Amino acid sequence: MDALIHAKALLESRRPGYSLPQGLYSDQAIFDLEMDMLFQRDWLFAGHDCEIPKVGDYVTYKVGSAEAIIIRSADGEIRAFHNSCRHRGSRLCQSHRGSAPRLVCPYHQWTYDTEGKLLFAREMGPSFDPTAHALKPVQCRSFAGYIFICFAEDAPDFEAFRAVAEPYMLPHGLKDAKLAHSSSIVEAGNWKLVWENNRECYHCSGSHPELCRTYSDAPTFTGVVGQDGDDTLKNHWDRCEAAGLPSTFQIADNNQYRVMRVPLNRDTESFTMSGKPAVSKPLGGIGEQRIGSMLLFHYPTTWNHLLRDHTVTFQVTPIGPKETLVTTKWLVHKDAVEGVDYDLKTLTEVWTATNDQDRRLVEQNQMGIDSPAYEPGPYSPVYEDGVIQFVDWYCEAFGKQLNAASFLAAAE
Repeated sequence: MDALIHAKALLESRRPGYSLPQGLYSDQAIFDLEMDMLFQRDWLFAGHDCEIPKVGDYVTYKVGSAEAIIIRSADGEIRAFHNSCRHRGSRLCQSHRGSAPRLVCPYHQWTYDTEGKLLFAREMGPSFDPTAHALKPVQCRSFAGYIFICFAEDAPDFEAFRAVAEPYMLPHGLKDAKLAHSSSIVEAGNWKLVWENNRECYHCSGSHPELCRTYSDAPTFTGVVGQDGDDTLKNHWDRCEAAGLPSTFQIADNNQYRVMRVPLNRDTESFTMSGKPAVSKPLGGIGEQRIGSMLLFHYPTTWNHLLRDHTVTFQVTPIGPKETLVTTKWLVHKDAVEGVDYDLKTLTEVWTATNDQDRRLVEQNQMGIDSPAYEPGPYSPVYEDGVIQFVDWYCEAFGKQLNAASFLAAAE
């Protein structure tokens, strides 16, 4: 109860349009509440269909104390289960990815099929009911090549997000993609600082020379205000929409997700040092040239760039109050051949450099926030409206969960 009171007090002390109070970026008790009330109760981006193409292929995804096995079942469906054996709770899958016709617990060899059914449990006696000991499911949704999971039994609505995002994503053909490369870095900063850094390009011209070759630092591209008054955006939308590509700015009523297509600089076509396509075989067979990047974010775990030739996806996974895992994946057409249709260095060098630059920015930000001299400072209403929008979403979502928990605690 003390942690709830502390968290509510910090949220209530927050000044709109300013960065958050220090404790929301650094306190272990706050972090623990966020894991329970946000990350283990909402829909989280967990990976891509193309990462588990065959029956028995699986990946694991861990957030806080919860871990899921996401597996391609025998019927071709993608399912998710808690990574916990129904015998004595041992972890079933100890590697991040793999393939197995059955899931066998390494402790006592309890064995499950790809649909979670218990097939074998040695010497459990005549009264043992295997049907009562199937793996516990985790809610799982797959669409347009993306996989989302929710650890909560009573999950929030997912279909509203899908209805908005799917038409924007489908032209990019990620059902026919493959994983060309994956990179994970640990940033010594709070997960919200990772998001705040992403939600503005105020810092881009001074920090990201590689990215700025192709990506504009215009506030209307990264933020959430003024898009309808930006003629560059509107002209791009008109051309792409005429080619059958949904492009206009759409944002959720609760601010949790947004989609929009933006042009790249000077008619460049991809996130490369030259601005030329990184992959000669386009995703989805999109015929229109210079379609820019389809931007998608979904709090609290993912932002994305869907381009004509490839897609770059980002996954945010908090590890501790001052430690965040950021995973970047580059997807290309499944028939694209490395060394023939694309060069891996050309494909990845812009975001590899940008990610490392962002890591340093986040880490320096965290160190400054930890100073006894820190006090919340004002966001730029011009260049940081996207940050304001993210912080507003966080405060509303976290505050709603805190209020519900306080009500239940008071009723006990």
